[in-house]
Amino acid sequence: MKYLVTGGAGFIGSNYMHYVVDKYKEDYFVCIDALTYAGNYNNIKDLENRDNYKFVNGNITDREYIYNLFEKEKFDCVINFAAESHVDNSIKNPEIFLKTNIIGTGVLMDACIKYGVSRYHQVSTDEVYGDLPLDRPDLLFTEKTPIHTSSPYSSSKASADLLVMAYHRTYGLPVTISRCSNNYGPYQFPEKLIPKTISKALNNEKIPVYGKGENVRDWIHVIDHNIGVDLIVHNGKIGEVYNLGGHSERKNIEIVNIILNQMNKPTSLIEFVEDRKGHDLRYAIDSSKVEKELGWKRTYFFETGIKETIDWYLNNEEWIKNIESGEYKKAYKKILKN
Repeated sequence: MKYLVTGGAGFIGSNYMHYVVDKYKEDYFVCIDALTYAGNYNNIKDLENRDNYKFVNGNITDREYIYNLFEKEKFDCVINFAAESHVDNSIKNPEIFLKTNIIGTGVLMDACIKYGVSRYHQVSTDEVYGDLPLDRPDLLFTEKTPIHTSSPYSSSKASADLLVMAYHRTYGLPVTISRCSNNYGPYQFPEKLIPKTISKALNNEKIPVYGKGENVRDWIHVIDHNIGVDLIVHNGKIGEVYNLGGHSERKNIEIVNIILNQMNKPTSLIEFVEDRKGHDLRYAIDSSKVEKELGWKRTYFFETGIKETIDWYLNNEEWIKNIESGEYKKAYKKILKN
């Protein structure tokens, strides 16, 4: 089998690349990434010499490039991790989210149809469901929860999901969709809550927390998420959506305090700031469908997973410094020169 994995230099995608390249040595994986600001070639640099792996630098919105790539490589399966994913950025500049998350998805599926790809998997998010009230812990997102988006980001991902299902119905494209809760783990770009808190604490800088930090997120370790995606790609039912949740709800302020406590940093670093526009209150996923149908289960509990994650960043300060300095942007250019 030959796979195309898009967005493979990003946080979740790079972790997925490490997982599948190691697991499926008889299969071949082509990783494509546009290496925009959140794509970091250093995340996948140590895969360079693998016999079942290749990296290409390209953008999924470039139809000519994508068609040429599909014609040359003759993929069997496409797994789409590529996405603009930062809510604040989507509020400031929605256009790039619409291009990458919607148009890019359409280009990939058009190529799948044109070149006879036998499987397309869309990696989505629980944010397409909107949010849940803080005072109803009994409520969870299921695959049947209506789409009800809050931000340009979540709207673009919901639009892509609807497009995927439309291509399945109209053109018969074999598709699956996974929707995950908040990921945490190694290689996450320091704009997101956990790595941002760690990097700012390392520098003894103020850590901005929206509102009073009462918003609740469900956290899933990136490895557990990718195990779920892999199961869905291989065993999921065509035309189905599967939720992948961590069963680990925490308030944002709890996350920040856990990190500061493990790093022996004072809570005086916390700075409460004006709340995000349209800030979702609570996310919580019911993942019983994928657990029952495909046998997926968590391997990480949050208490141990978050400690390992903090330790990874503390043991890889150079990785953080390369991003803060912008040096990481030169990683792929150095490879080309050699």
